[in-house]
Amino acid sequence: MIGRLNHIAIAVKDLAGATATYRDVLGAKVSAPLPQPEHGVTVVFIELPNTKVELLEPLGANSPIAKFLEKNADGGMHHVCYEVDDIIAARDQLTANGARVLGDGQPKIGAHGKPVLFLHPKDFCGTLVELEQV
Repeated sequence: MIGRLNHIAIAVKDLAGATATYRDVLGAKVSAPLPQPEHGVTVVFIELPNTKVELLEPLGANSPIAKFLEKNADGGMHHVCYEVDDIIAARDQLTANGARVLGDGQPKIGAHGKPVLFLHPKDFCGTLVELEQV
């Protein structure tokens, strides 16, 4: 069902500082910051030859990333994102097998302009999983 790894997301307190580290220290190609108000975050994508790293900064006090950073003061890995061909079929298959979809279960448009869903970390070895339709 899952396809290639689309990205690994890292929650950060200081998006500009984290972006500078990846760009200036590691020599990575980075995108411009992209506010995602519907998801409560601002993101930057680090482009790698085989995948991406997404840096997430809270956008407002009610951001799920702000809550994550309260528990993980230094930031850290937030989620992994896998590609799927049909997000509705993937959702239906996963829920039929007992997986829990976060929120109302309906896809939202993600930072790449494609439908996304998040799966409960307790169902996936303690890791928050994002699915993105390709």
